[in-house]
This record gives sequence, structure tokens and C-alpha cells, in this order.
Amino acid sequence: MARLIDEARRELVEHIIPFWKGLRDDVNGGYVDLVDFDLTRHPDADKGCILNSRILWFFSEAYLLLKDASLLDEARHAYAMLKRMTDDANGGVYWALHADGAVADGTKHTYNQGFAIYALSAYYRASGDTEALERAKALFDVVEGRCRDANGYLEAFTADWQPESNEKLSENGVMASRTMNTLLHVMEGYTGLYTAEPIPAVREKLVEILDILEKHIWNPVKRRQEVFFDLDYNTLIDLYSYGHDIETSWLADKTLDALSDEALTARIRPILMAMADETYGEALTERGFMNECERGVADGKRVWWIQAEALLGYLNAFERTGEARYRDAVVSQWHFIRNEMIDPRPGSEWYAYLEPDGTPMPLPIVDPWKCPYHNGRMTFEIIRRNPDIEV
Repeated sequence: MARLIDEARRELVEHIIPFWKGLRDDVNGGYVDLVDFDLTRHPDADKGCILNSRILWFFSEAYLLLKDASLLDEARHAYAMLKRMTDDANGGVYWALHADGAVADGTKHTYNQGFAIYALSAYYRASGDTEALERAKALFDVVEGRCRDANGYLEAFTADWQPESNEKLSENGVMASRTMNTLLHVMEGYTGLYTAEPIPAVREKLVEILDILEKHIWNPVKRRQEVFFDLDYNTLIDLYSYGHDIETSWLADKTLDALSDEALTARIRPILMAMADETYGEALTERGFMNECERGVADGKRVWWIQAEALLGYLNAFERTGEARYRDAVVSQWHFIRNEMIDPRPGSEWYAYLEPDGTPMPLPIVDPWKCPYHNGRMTFEIIRRNPDIEV
């Protein structure tokens, strides 16, 4: 049998990194944002800030882990594009640019600002470039000054910071004024910034975010997070987002580690372990992890990012609890990812979605959301944690 860490390193070094290096766009800047299912590349497609931020984060963290100078060069390339995506006059990052650099979508979304903070903080840690850290701090000020009210974080704004409807982070037929997903990734971005520099104001906001998670997002009766809300945190739909729950179970735990507050950890970690336990019973199968459950009807599609987050969530739960069922879930998830989620075609990466029977859905291999963030992060965490798990 092989060790999980060895297989994760091989997937990272021999597959994920070469694929994304191969999408570098030295003509327009950044990286190619659209690769069809048939592997046709579209270098003239719009360039999304979410994809570029995640690529910047990916190559920065890959360099910190592997110390390969070529990875830092890729991160510098992504950083140059993120600077072009920044509105230096009004503050914040745009949603997308055209390939020629003109603004394609000027929406300033709180979710996007969080990922840019995350990426800039990682790039600063990798490169030592203080300009990147100052940009991350400026975006923190933008989020706190523009993207929230007294009760928490809001969603979408125009380029000049007028409120606009939240189509981009609303799904399932609702229009949300607040979302669990945006809160989660603001937390993630702030955790990255706090790791780069332990700023007291950032720490204060992280504690507030965990309080919101506990008081408004977590449903202790159903043992899940609610997903879409009105301004008063009334939930808008009966939706169980299995992937976000297992992602939160380990990602918020990482925030607790960064804050190192025993009382806060004692209060929040049991919620996170309850999320892992609930998804174990509801969404984990012998062939991967299900997508979501809306109004009692489960969606059995297998989504690339959810498979990676499920493996990490159960790895974290195994480390916290020592329960063998979570170790076995890690092994099962890796087998599914290796055998079915990874696209075996030369020049490809992971499939985006599989039908419940395992048939790949003909969706792009790269699009503005399909990126090396989830699967790359899975390999980073396995390598750093070095679990004694054979697969």
C-alpha cells in the first residue's frame, strides 16, 4: 500500500502544478480562464478575479511548501494581474476584466474581496513583498468600511459601491442579502491576513465572524449551516449544503488555531465536529461525497471541490477525535478522487462534475470558478499534516 502523503505530493507535483503552469498567458496576462471539456483553450475569454486570486494563492502556497523558484515566478505573474483587477480610485477588486484589460464586470463583491485578501497575504508570505501586504490591509479596510452593516457582512455592490442584487452568490431560486458562503471566505481571507501579520483589528473581526457563525449560521437542531438569508438572518430555503459544511468544519478550525483562544475554541470546535459528524451520516458514500439536499431531496452529483473538502474535513476530524471511521473516510475519499474524479486524459486536470453513476458531465475543465484552490489545498494540507495513513 502507498502512503497518502506520497500520493498527494505526486498529484500536486506531477499533475496539478504542471497543468496550471501550462495555462499561463504571457500575451494578455494572468492565466487562461476557460478550457472546454474537450480541452479547447480560450485565451480571449474574460479573466475573473476569483480565478486569478485563487491561482495567486495556489502558487504562493506551493512555493512556501516546495521552495521551487519557478512557483514564485508564477505567483508574481498572477500578482501583476490582480493589481490590474484592483480599482485604485474607488477601492476594491472588480469581478472580471476582458482579455484586453478593460473592465468586463465592475461588480465589487464581498466574496471577491475576501479571496483577494487571502491571495495577497499568501503572496506576501512567499515573496516578502510589502506592497502586497499593504494591498491586503487596504482591502480589509474596504470590506469593513463598505461591505457590511452593524449585524454582519453584505454581498454585492456596483463599481462605485452602491448596493446591487446578489445574483452571483445566490442560487436555488432565492436572492440572498447575506450568505454563509461569503462569511466563510471573508473569515478565510482574514485568517490569511492575520497569519501574515497579527493585526488586532483583524483578530477582533475573526472573533465576530465566529460569533455570527455560532448565533446565526449554525442550526443546532438540524446540525447544519443555513445557507441563504435575508438581512435579519432569516433563512430563505431548506437547503443542506453538504460541501460547505464539511469545508467549514476544518477551515474554521484552522481559524481557531490561528487565534489560539482556549475559551473560544471550547465553544466553537464542538459545532465544527458536529458538522463533520452530520455529513458523515448524510452525504458520505463509498463512491464519493454528495452535493447538497434541497427540501429533503438529495442531489447525488459528485462535484470536484466537494470531494477535496470532504477528504480534508475527515482528515481534520480524525486528527481531532482519533475516530477510525474518519480515517477510513479519508481513504475512501482518496480512492474515489484518484479513480474517478481525476481526469486521466493527457493535458487535463480534474473533472468538474460527475453524474451519480460516475459519468463525467461535459463541463469546462477550467472556468471562472474551476481552479487549483480546492484540490491544490487538499494536497498542501495532506503534505503539511503528514498523516500516518496508508491508501
